[in-house]
Amino acid sequence: MSKKLTIHDIARELNLTSGTVSRALNDHPRISTKTKSLVKQKALELNYHRNKIASSLRSGKSHTIGVIIPSAEMNFFGSVVHGIEMIASNNGYSILLYQTEENTLLEKKAIETFLIARVDGILTSVAKETVDFSHYQELQKRHIPLVFFDRTNDEMKVPSVVVDDCKGAFMATEHLIKNGYKRIAHVLGPQNIKGFQDRFNGYRDALKKNNIATDDKLIYQGNISIEAGKAAVDYFFGLDEIPDAVFAVEDYTALGVIKGLKERKIKIPDEFGVIGFANENFGEHITPSLSSVDQQTVEMGKAAMGLLMDIIAKNEGNNEIVLREKIVLEPLFYFRESSKGKKPTEKSQHDKLLIAELS
Repeated sequence: MSKKLTIHDIARELNLTSGTVSRALNDHPRISTKTKSLVKQKALELNYHRNKIASSLRSGKSHTIGVIIPSAEMNFFGSVVHGIEMIASNNGYSILLYQTEENTLLEKKAIETFLIARVDGILTSVAKETVDFSHYQELQKRHIPLVFFDRTNDEMKVPSVVVDDCKGAFMATEHLIKNGYKRIAHVLGPQNIKGFQDRFNGYRDALKKNNIATDDKLIYQGNISIEAGKAAVDYFFGLDEIPDAVFAVEDYTALGVIKGLKERKIKIPDEFGVIGFANENFGEHITPSLSSVDQQTVEMGKAAMGLLMDIIAKNEGNNEIVLREKIVLEPLFYFRESSKGKKPTEKSQHDKLLIAELS
């Protein structure tokens, strides 16, 4: 078994002290660029690998960030992570990724795992089951840099990056109204999540602006899933007055709505309009293609990681950093086939002719 290479071996090869080699490998500002280059080149030649754990114990920094996502199945979160990795890599950080499967216990386990790994900060999007935020409050007490993205809790005053959910929902609902839909239903997401509350508020604001009363019967409590969308269709079609459009809280719910409508042989968008939220990849490939609100996921990831880097720098004594409490991104709109507008029915065409004859 070959002897493990150490910084002492590099120091001996270059006739330098071990301390100089260590500082050069860590890009210490007091070491010249020439010396850093020599040391790093020799480390490559000798195939030297740093002991990251020992290095983090000495410096107090692991150069690792913990990232908590509710679900790896959703392209939305994968795209956010892509943005996070871009900024992390450019700043010499690695990420540890943990999926909670929308479960609070797994969310708590993720935090425990990250603390053991001595991460330098945590980026998180809250699980839909989470109503008790004490595990996040504990991070605040321990002064662990923390940033929420997409799903947040404003009461905690934790820096966050979100899209303007209220504006996105408003525009989505008004789009359906302008395209001729009269009874627009909404499938809610869990209301303990701030973003889902904002989407509900945006939906109601659009109805109010267009002089349409909010009908509680047209609001269905879902749980952000395909199954919830299908169950919502069953509920809506059991009403005395059936809606003619749905604004779903996110795209998987909207997909469930489309599936439920197809099972009932309802024509989309001629008889029924559908719009979702998140602009998941599948949306443009299904039939009919799904209208949706895009949340600028890559930009969200970049902004969240950038905000966390600012917090870390501020904690290290950089007084020039001005911390932002909340970054709000503009929603983007992709209006596709599922919300193009209703076609007049034969009855309504007949009614128009009758009215014309009587006038």
